Amino acid sequence: MAAIPSNMMPLDTKAPDFNLLEPTTGKMMSLDILKSDVATVIMFICNHCPYVKHIKSELIQLASDYKAKGVVFIAINSNDVDNYSEDSPEKMQQEGYPFPYLFDETQAIAKAYQAACTPDFYIFDTELKCTYRGQLDDARPRNDTPVDGKDIRAALDAMLTGKSVNSNQIPSIGCSIKWKM
Repeated sequence: MAAIPSNMMPLDTKAPDFNLLEPTTGKMMSLDILKSDVATVIMFICNHCPYVKHIKSELIQLASDYKAKGVVFIAINSNDVDNYSEDSPEKMQQEGYPFPYLFDETQAIAKAYQAACTPDFYIFDTELKCTYRGQLDDARPRNDTPVDGKDIRAALDAMLTGKSVNSNQIPSIGCSIKWKM
């Protein structure tokens, strides 16, 4: 399992729009429909990545903790399902996330966000400008650091209290997005 860092989209970049399939409902979902008037967290994840599996319970807890505060969480899977069938839309339905888990079949959205790894996180403000991109926290599958979401939580807490998000942000680390050949 080679660790790949995120590309770190420039801060203040406007969130690229999308219209992607949500396999659980069978509906197409756009950023315009899903976005929040408070903060929108977009994450690139997949089913099989050990880095994502390591933090899955915290992703669920994080969404639970911030949903009542008006924060929206959106997950996107951009992996090549022809070569990684465990990431297929049918298997995505089994993950049980409490937020939309969308399928980027063409991988165009991952490219638009400059996503490189799973997990890869972005937080956008009310104008859909990037205020945070980077890691969830310092936890990795092979270290003893607890999974607590501290980096994402700090960014969201700053936004919710009207403070600036610290621009000193650490790239996420994970499995590479499995690009189509």
